[in-house]
Amino acid sequence: MTKAATLLAAEEGYNPLLPHIYELVVGIFSFAVVAFFLIKVLTPRIQKVLNERTDAIEGGIKRAEGAQAEAQELLKQYRDQLAEARHEAARLREEAREQGAQIKAELREEAQAEARRLVEAAHAQIEADRQQAFAQLRTEIGRLSADLASRIVGEVLEDEARQRRTIDRFLDDLENSTAQAVR
Repeated sequence: MTKAATLLAAEEGYNPLLPHIYELVVGIFSFAVVAFFLIKVLTPRIQKVLNERTDAIEGGIKRAEGAQAEAQELLKQYRDQLAEARHEAARLREEAREQGAQIKAELREEAQAEARRLVEAAHAQIEADRQQAFAQLRTEIGRLSADLASRIVGEVLEDEARQRRTIDRFLDDLENSTAQAVR
């Protein structure tokens, strides 16, 4: 402002710190329109966006907490199942070890029984063979003795019953003397 305008304004009673009435009215009206627009249009939209964001964040946090709780529960179940599986595996190993020992004992017992049976069968066979050989020897010795006696005496010993008795007596005496010699 120039000096002249300042003087003019001072004469008219114009205060530069106080605006004119029409400026005040236009300013208040403009402020009211902007405030109305902000309160009625923008504030609900901003509030809606903020609420949606809050819900999304809180929902995300809740979902994350739920997922974490579920993961913790699944981890606990997994650990429990793993511990149970280890326990079951240890029990199965112990059962297998016991069954193996039992099967081994049964096989050993069966083998020992089979060995005893084979030894007994062999003893029985040996005894039968011995008896058969003894009977054959007795018969052969009897025949040879009769032939020898016939040659020595010069006559044929024809009485078979007598030959048998003589041979049996001779062999019994021979067995008794062998048995006494062994003792």
